[in-house]
Amino acid sequence: MRRRGFIILIGAVAAWPLATRAQQTVPVIGFLNAASPAEYTRYLEAFRRGLREGGYEEGRNVTIEYRWAEGRYDRLPDLAADLVRRRVAVIVANTPAARPAKAATSTIPIVFFAGYDPVEFGLVTSLNNPGGNLTGVTNFAVTLVSKQVELLRELVPAAKSIAFLLNPTNTYAESYVIAAQDAVRALGLQMHLLNAKTEAEIDTAFATLAEKRAGGLVVAPDAFFLTRRDHIVTQAKRAAVPAIYSIREFAAGGLMIYAPSLVDAYRQVGVYTGRILKGEKPANLPILQPALFELVINLKTALALGLTVPPTLLARADEVIE
Repeated sequence: MRRRGFIILIGAVAAWPLATRAQQTVPVIGFLNAASPAEYTRYLEAFRRGLREGGYEEGRNVTIEYRWAEGRYDRLPDLAADLVRRRVAVIVANTPAARPAKAATSTIPIVFFAGYDPVEFGLVTSLNNPGGNLTGVTNFAVTLVSKQVELLRELVPAAKSIAFLLNPTNTYAESYVIAAQDAVRALGLQMHLLNAKTEAEIDTAFATLAEKRAGGLVVAPDAFFLTRRDHIVTQAKRAAVPAIYSIREFAAGGLMIYAPSLVDAYRQVGVYTGRILKGEKPANLPILQPALFELVINLKTALALGLTVPPTLLARADEVIE
């Protein structure tokens, strides 16, 4: 064999494994979340279902790196930076994690689920043409407040005041307070704002609730509250206050839930993530809004509180727990 031919052959053999490895590189998704995995079982399955719709399956042709803040929002910037160092292909972020993810990178695509207006809070430039490296799903949680207050008033028509349990560190806290004020004002009710960002502050909030004798309670959607849902539901029962919640998981013991379907929202997040992995740009994917909303009423809890749920309200419920 000629020396030149031999060199070319050796070069081709040496390059072949590298080319094969490049073709077989599995993309990595960074899943950045302010809650904990115990609360996200249903949503993770929905997210994976959305990925499968696009031809991606965890453990087969895509890997997911999970970063959970466990309700500690101050950890999110470091967790986001860790995913950027990991050079993941896409970052998936929930409501509190979206802004830290945006601050961490302007190049890695980010698919978010946000409970606020992503334009108002600077995530994207518009709903139809997001621009930049972010897109996702929003449920405009603050717009649900008025409906939740109306449902409480229908259930407890004698109520003169409504309390709101809110995490003041949540990104949309200020907008939520304004929406809550408008909602109670429209019905001629008084408002009591209860702030809590720790479990001890949740206990203090319910002690204040008892003093104020509020006729009902609205619990704002929040990842920290989700990690403490059993504690919050127990405190609401102990205070004998009718409460409405914004996340489906509170239905296990909670009186009433009115919220968009987070399961469907996370499926949509999975679909968008798959499309980006195939090469589409976040800037060109319009922000989605949930089409499904759930009204769930727990009759066992209503009975324990001595409440009679109006038949008209029961007829509108998507699910009644007996």
